[in-house]
Amino acid sequence: MKNVIYTLIAFSLFHLANPENIQAQDMVYTPKNPAFGGNPYNYSWLQSSAQAQDKLKDPDAETNTGITRDPLQDFKNSLNRQILNELSRKLISNQFGEDGVTPGSYTVGDYQIDVVEGPGGISIDIVDIGTGDRTSVTIPYY
Repeated sequence: MKNVIYTLIAFSLFHLANPENIQAQDMVYTPKNPAFGGNPYNYSWLQSSAQAQDKLKDPDAETNTGITRDPLQDFKNSLNRQILNELSRKLISNQFGEDGVTPGSYTVGDYQIDVVEGPGGISIDIVDIGTGDRTSVTIPYY
């Protein structure tokens, strides 16, 4: 350890005595990550390196990246949404003076809809036949 210190002192004294032999250059920091100004070609390398180190896997991630949607199921869902939207539009317009839905029981797609007039307003019970989920809505009279 003593030898290293003596060598450093001797080297420093030598360069202080001969300033014409000293050379320097600018040090410029360049980040690696392209998000911080680095080379954009480093992105794929950084991404693959991070994924290689990732030991945790998402249990909910789909293993199949292809399209798995059923067009008939999409059509059925879209039709149910449109019918329920039309029903709600008619019920609201009934409360505000336009022609509306008459009280009764309706089966629309997967839904059983019961419309009942009461003293406090119109009561709507919507039951999803497939799951048994129930929603009740009361629209008061004004």
